Amino acid sequence: MIVVSTFWQSNFAPVEEMGEAVLVSNVNGAIPDDFPEGVYIRNGPNPLFGGLKSTNSMFGRSSHIWVEGEGMLHAVYFNKDSGGSWTICYNNRHVQTETFKLERGRQKPSFLPAIKGNSPAILSAFILNMLRFGKINKYISNTNVFEHSGKFYSIAESDLPQEIDIVTLETLGNWDINGAWKRPFTSHPKKAPVTGEMLIMGVDAKKPFFELGVISADGKRLLHKVDLNLSRCSLCHDIGVTQRYNVIIDFPLTLDLNRLIRGRPIGVMPRYGDANSVCWFDVKRSSAFHVFNCFEDGDEVIMWACRARGSIIPGPDLGLEKHEWFSRGFKHTRSVENNSDNPDGLFFSRAYEWRLNMTTGEVVERNLTGTEFSMDFPMINENVMGVKNQYGYSQVVDSTASSTSGMAKYRGLAKLYFEEPELGSSAEPLLSPSSEVSMKMMVGSSDSYTMKTLMYLSCLILQVYRVDTKKFSSEPVATITLPRRVPYGFHGAFMPLSSPRSTR
Repeated sequence: MIVVSTFWQSNFAPVEEMGEAVLVSNVNGAIPDDFPEGVYIRNGPNPLFGGLKSTNSMFGRSSHIWVEGEGMLHAVYFNKDSGGSWTICYNNRHVQTETFKLERGRQKPSFLPAIKGNSPAILSAFILNMLRFGKINKYISNTNVFEHSGKFYSIAESDLPQEIDIVTLETLGNWDINGAWKRPFTSHPKKAPVTGEMLIMGVDAKKPFFELGVISADGKRLLHKVDLNLSRCSLCHDIGVTQRYNVIIDFPLTLDLNRLIRGRPIGVMPRYGDANSVCWFDVKRSSAFHVFNCFEDGDEVIMWACRARGSIIPGPDLGLEKHEWFSRGFKHTRSVENNSDNPDGLFFSRAYEWRLNMTTGEVVERNLTGTEFSMDFPMINENVMGVKNQYGYSQVVDSTASSTSGMAKYRGLAKLYFEEPELGSSAEPLLSPSSEVSMKMMVGSSDSYTMKTLMYLSCLILQVYRVDTKKFSSEPVATITLPRRVPYGFHGAFMPLSSPRSTR
């Protein structure tokens, strides 16, 4: 028996497709004249047939988890006419993977949940899904969007990317690099500086557990693929790139806090290296899902990422009941760095630096921010990916202000922060490209923008901020109310386009 979970409520609840782009007229303030034409696009789970599913059978219970809803793209189009006036449109649409089309054609839930629950129920779900549909689980494509060589893709790391028509949001099909890549694909591919090649990885539950690939700048060829010969499957959500190296973040899943990330979870290898060329580094036990940037500094490779002591993914630990485990994990404490066995503050992530010496093998680690807030979903100007940059942006939660959401901007060790107590965030901050960018640093930063989606009651409020290098104002230059609520989601991007959407 398949049932719909009651957990999927409030702003987790799915919304209906718009069908086509609609004009947005509720705009307070003004879009700056030098803002680039383009599309702000966000991806996130939007379950088909009304919510998450679970099963009850003679084998026990299995259920989806909240990250598993089918992907839906939410797009806001910015188009400027010859007179300088802005037209803004909004559209949303499901990512139509093969399994999405299969279930929609059957007009009912068809795949048995196979992630969480009793082991016999999960195993039987795997087997039955494979026998019925040739796949052990659905392809959800709900995590991120990216561009390569003028084409646009939706992605979740459980499967191949889906090519997307950025104007209509139509799904055009799988992208397997002309048949050369037939395994999972990272949610956070990275473009190498100078060459424009794309660095990818694929993590799987069966051997080979981890393969790394390099795609040509034109997106037509897989130039390099290598099995790193890992001995187990790890949770590798992000990857780093510099001018010469690939940075591998190999954080294994474990329920034992005392063994969490013990060993050598960060590896650096030449762009076209093999498994034997990886330099693995011993670091303090920790977990890092998202990377700000990686770059080279003499003999060192520097990685900036959001680091927590433990991972939220494994589940209850240390004999604690699930609710208590989560509550203590998000409890603020200033001593979290000094007591590694204390579950308090286990999930608080902060900007962190690893300096990895490629000559001596030594590592120098340091926390770049204070202990009063948690941060994740980092963002930089992608034009400086892989080279030394000045500024990073993230979503933050201030523990001293009742889970206040906001944005933080970093230059070196300086923190600039503003609070928005009445608003709840639904996405990461996003940068539109600045026209003044060098390969050494982002310059003219006051001419770039941070775009952030903020929820207020049942309406999506998209706010456009002008970012100043000396002051981070909490006042938006434009506030856009969209015609459709946007559920909580994951990652997105601002894609510069020429005349991205004509007005109907």
